[in-house]
Amino acid sequence: MGMREGESGELSDRDRAVLGVERRSWAGPGAKERAIREQLGISPTRYYQLLNALLDDPRALAHDPVTVNRLRRIRETRRGIR
Repeated sequence: MGMREGESGELSDRDRAVLGVERRSWAGPGAKERAIREQLGISPTRYYQLLNALLDDPRALAHDPVTVNRLRRIRETRRGIR
């Protein structure tokens, strides 16, 4: 595992922002994708790559255990389907 920005034990601002997007509820998929582009300045594809890495990051779990655990359960369910 390479060292990521802020590896000292704190999540980066961007990592916290990614988790913040996941905490919110969205009217529809378009609204979420638009927020990702406008608030984070990255593509939805890149966003989901970052999010997936965060789900395996103990710092993300410590920062927002409710969101991270919910997303881990969703991910495990999807892996079971494939």
